[in-house]
Amino acid sequence: MDRIIAACGLICSECPAYLAHLNDDDELRLKASREWSEMYGAEIPPEAINCSGCMEEGIKISHCDECNIRNCALLKHISNCSECVLYPCEMVEKFHQNVPDAKKLLDGLAPDNF
Repeated sequence: MDRIIAACGLICSECPAYLAHLNDDDELRLKASREWSEMYGAEIPPEAINCSGCMEEGIKISHCDECNIRNCALLKHISNCSECVLYPCEMVEKFHQNVPDAKKLLDGLAPDNF
């Protein structure tokens, strides 16, 4: 399976919501629902655990539609932030403070690193 990378550098193709959607896996939906509900302190029902990938057309988990990083990349017609002339901007840097692996991935994709 090809790796699908979100605008921010998260790897969609490793996400439980993507894998549950791809494999129609109700057990994975239930597991992710329990884990994410506890992690984020909000009820996330199993039926919400479906996504076809951040930058792909189709089904999204609810946060993706609200994601400022994703929406910025869509407006700029880029597949991820590493393609942006402003990378790294303040918005993505703030996000990467919590997800340093996503930063490493995007840094490796940025044109200056080719």
